[in-house]
Amino acid sequence: MNILFLASEAFPLIKTGGLADVAGALPRALIKRGHSLRLVLPAYQSVLARLRSDDKAPPLSSRGQIDLDGTPVKLWQTRLPGTRVTVWLVDIPAFSEREGNPYVTPEGVDWPDNDQRFYTLCRAATELAMGRAGIKWKADLVHANDWQGGMVCQLLAREASAPATVFTIHNLAYHGLFDYQTMHRLGLEPWLWQPDFLEFYGQLSFIKAGLVFAQRLTTVSPSYAQEIQTPELGCGLDGLLRARQEVLSGIINGIDTREWNPNRDACLAASYDRRRLARKADNKKALCAELGLADKPDTLLLGFIGRLVEQKGLDLLLATLPELLARGDVQIALLGSGVKAYEQAFAALATDYPEQLSVTLGYNETLAHRIEAGVDVFLMPSLFEPCGLNQMYSLRYGTLPLVHAVGGLKDTVIDGDDPLTANGFCFEPATVDALRVALKRALALYQDPEAWQQRQRNAMSGDYSWDRSAAEYERIYELALEDKKQNA
Repeated sequence: MNILFLASEAFPLIKTGGLADVAGALPRALIKRGHSLRLVLPAYQSVLARLRSDDKAPPLSSRGQIDLDGTPVKLWQTRLPGTRVTVWLVDIPAFSEREGNPYVTPEGVDWPDNDQRFYTLCRAATELAMGRAGIKWKADLVHANDWQGGMVCQLLAREASAPATVFTIHNLAYHGLFDYQTMHRLGLEPWLWQPDFLEFYGQLSFIKAGLVFAQRLTTVSPSYAQEIQTPELGCGLDGLLRARQEVLSGIINGIDTREWNPNRDACLAASYDRRRLARKADNKKALCAELGLADKPDTLLLGFIGRLVEQKGLDLLLATLPELLARGDVQIALLGSGVKAYEQAFAALATDYPEQLSVTLGYNETLAHRIEAGVDVFLMPSLFEPCGLNQMYSLRYGTLPLVHAVGGLKDTVIDGDDPLTANGFCFEPATVDALRVALKRALALYQDPEAWQQRQRNAMSGDYSWDRSAAEYERIYELALEDKKQNA
């Protein structure tokens, strides 16, 4: 089928979170399965600059412009680097003439025109999907992602002979909320301002456009699909999601097994696989040297990579790690950025234990690979986690994840006494005591090299590719097309 895949970011062109990894990998897997796919992204300044300045980047060519009520919107075409995925870039000044983060200002506040920016993206995607952009290609199905792409589902619902729509929730906590005046600014029909449609407690919600109007809904793990139907994790939308539970599915994300492969990873000091696990120790030694940590191969080295925000369970870590560091039980390599209070708290702890705790603020893809390969245990004590990707990167690298048993973490990390299935460590509930017990179990198992290596081999034996997940998405697409046909 012809699939238009709409996202606000896609690796390696632009990345702020897990959506980029999905949008960079799932389209490639779908093309591999024989589909014709077009990936639609905003033409961010950094994306255009990279494509124009990098001699090794795919060519960038103009595909004309789309007229939206008299406003010209430029359209560029390229490929996702290293793939056969055709990319259409929607160029308006609010994307292409603005430096920095796609969503927020340098002060961490949402760009004040995000409503106009991403509504324009959805309007352009509608024209592309309907075959009205001067390009001989029309979509059979549109797959939109997160609040930035939600409005395309509402726009297509108004169209005769429109493609079917599938909407994926990557993180329900982000709704795309705007004030009532946005209705007038965007020229939306007044009837949409109802709780059954786009109104959400006195605000306009872009994510509701996807949740209400798409033929099929997906989210990124079976457990998260159940959790978001509860008041605790439904973010005020649990009633709507329960009402649409018959069309809601949870599909675990895959990972890019070409990008994340310890046997071929150019970022690492030493390549390795299940049969050469001993070489993983070389990466631990190199990582400690790079980060200024003491070379203590017998000490458990923990890793954390991610946004420094409350969701990631950082309060649990800050309440647990000091006692372990004081006793000399562990070392820690941390990479991330976010809330200043968390950045400062971890930096202060690193000052107290400079040879045991390394804190790197910001994001560095190369260092992320080295941490995944070099540490013994990867920490993910998230309060909620729709899917999570780092635990799957860790499993692939024989780094045992230690996770709060929630969402996709619960669906991918297996704990317990069975030496043939266990591949990590889980704890629940999300308390300091439960985390402390899980860390003690990890410390104890680390003293048994044979049992530890068996759990590593179990971790590295799993199938984390997009092939399985792409087949499940294909089934959802077929159901969406059937739904569309029945309701025509």
